[in-house]
Amino acid sequence: MSGENEMKTIVYKLVLTGGPCSGKTTGQARLSTFFENLGWKVYRVPETATTLFSGGIRFPELTAEEKDTFQENLMKTMLAIESTFFSLASTCRKNCLVVCDRGIMDAAAYMSKESYNKALKANSWNTVELRDNRYNQVVHLVTAAKGAEDFYNIADNPCRTEGLELARELDTLTAESWIGHPYIDVIDNSTDFETKLRRMIASVCRRIGIDTSDRLSVGSSKHKFLVKSLPPDNIFPSYQDFEVVHDYIVTSNPKIQSRLRKRGQNGYWSYQHTTRRCDSGNQVVEVRRQINHRDYVNYLTQRDDSHYTVYKLRRCFIWGDTYFQMDIYKTPCHSRCKGLILLEMYTSLKGDDLKKRLPPFLEIEKEVTGDPSFSMYNLSLKADWTSHNFQTFPKGSEVKECINHIDNDL
Repeated sequence: MSGENEMKTIVYKLVLTGGPCSGKTTGQARLSTFFENLGWKVYRVPETATTLFSGGIRFPELTAEEKDTFQENLMKTMLAIESTFFSLASTCRKNCLVVCDRGIMDAAAYMSKESYNKALKANSWNTVELRDNRYNQVVHLVTAAKGAEDFYNIADNPCRTEGLELARELDTLTAESWIGHPYIDVIDNSTDFETKLRRMIASVCRRIGIDTSDRLSVGSSKHKFLVKSLPPDNIFPSYQDFEVVHDYIVTSNPKIQSRLRKRGQNGYWSYQHTTRRCDSGNQVVEVRRQINHRDYVNYLTQRDDSHYTVYKLRRCFIWGDTYFQMDIYKTPCHSRCKGLILLEMYTSLKGDDLKKRLPPFLEIEKEVTGDPSFSMYNLSLKADWTSHNFQTFPKGSEVKECINHIDNDL
């Protein structure tokens, strides 16, 4: 694949969701201002449900059958409205941020599993396309009813009637509907509201690869932990499991890593190509592109035979308002990977506060953040190695993620 086929501008599709009174409206305005000041075009997809409810629909008055029909039609309407904005964004000459005020899975959250599956079949939809492939990132703002009760207020929205307990339930329901998306950021109420908004903006900038320097400094970083063993499934909170396949690609520069990822559920797959390099400022830059199946197959012809194909079961779940991804390595693999389980999270917590946030039902052996012996690149090498022949990036270097999105026939 040559660079000339890549898009020169970024189209970044973001879902901003959350529980009642979570700061979503203010957050959308702040995001828009921030990115417009950077010279981006920002499209704001309105919340479809609010539009319909303001037209006289009263959800509690509907029968169970009417509710399911309404939710299915809501999803269809959301898809049509979003696609209008996505189409405009694809022709924009500037970098473009599309902020969706809630996404498809917010509507699906209020359907029974049976009704949801019926809607999928009737419309030839599948969850991987609706949830994982359609949007680049999901940001969930936690309701003020969880940890900031003094600021919970329903007076500003005529469509909102939820008390504290119901708000907490709806927040959990909404967050869990997105479990499985590869890039979720849960922004809780552990800080004041202004810092909460800065954390939200910083999470989007981090995923896109925008250097905010000290403007949004909140100290959030990726942490990785070695898990001793896998507990029974029934101990976990609500979760989603995925089959994940990684392959490394040959590059002409030994300081550049190139890899493919195939991620799927129930026979439906998404594909991604990532390059990782170190720039002149000792900053590690990751460029991620969503690709289609044809491009994936073409890239596979350049597979690096010095690496094993990496097979994982990836389990995604939310615990304590924190989104976790747990990778369980599968065979065939090098003996060093047999039984290996790694847990990852993004957080600004440190020390004892970080330890308290870890799921108590998992036996954590140790933290391995930054340990090259637990880097997937080194783990997948066919040759035996010691710490002296690892491929590493400069110590203390900062990882900067860059998303270059290519539409993949959604």
